[in-house]
Amino acid sequence: MGKSAIARNRQICRLRQEGRLTLGGNRRLKIYGLLSCRSGKRMLTGNRVFFSGETEAQAHGYRPCGHCMPEAYRCWKTQQG
Repeated sequence: MGKSAIARNRQICRLRQEGRLTLGGNRRLKIYGLLSCRSGKRMLTGNRVFFSGETEAQAHGYRPCGHCMPEAYRCWKTQQG
């Protein structure tokens, strides 16, 4: 994405504006959610990952956020048993 933090941030902003990044995730907790989620905004920059959709996030082993995606979280929770 870029060698410096500024270059990476510019690239991320551009991809968001183009609609190619729709979800963000926490690398350490393996949780994904909306980019506008208040929980996601508090996470450390080093733990952030971005996804183009739910399918991509789930393929990488992430679960939905209970705050900003309650319906998807409930479905995931029932599947876990």
